[in-house]
Amino acid sequence: QVQLVESGGGSVQAGGSLRLSCVVVSTFTVNMECMGWFRQAPGKERQGVATILLDDEGTGTDDEHTNYVDSVKGRFTISRDKADNTLYLHMNNLKPEDTAMYYCGATAGRVGRTYCHSAIHQSLPFAYMGQGTQVTITP
Repeated sequence: QVQLVESGGGSVQAGGSLRLSCVVVSTFTVNMECMGWFRQAPGKERQGVATILLDDEGTGTDDEHTNYVDSVKGRFTISRDKADNTLYLHMNNLKPEDTAMYYCGATAGRVGRTYCHSAIHQSLPFAYMGQGTQVTITP
């Protein structure tokens, strides 16, 4: 069984920062080549925020391995700590329009860079999704 458990959400004023965490809890070894953060605001469809294609070391934070929706570029950073099997989303200069439920997701097995990066703009299936953590940004 695989579970993704998010935390770190909260309510902050515009201009503030938050760090979201997503811990992978699994009873067996699973290859998650692509992981990502998604968000959904009330009345809106799910949106891809950031994805990361994990390299053989299980990290992959350079530009070739990460992709972001335009609205968060320069403000959000996705990263993964292999040692503690945790995916992070560092969010700076937060804006009211960032208010949403944030979910982390992961693929099962190899999917390739194109699939991983395309998940920003296309509703592509991810095998594992967490329950979400709420982020609220006040003006």
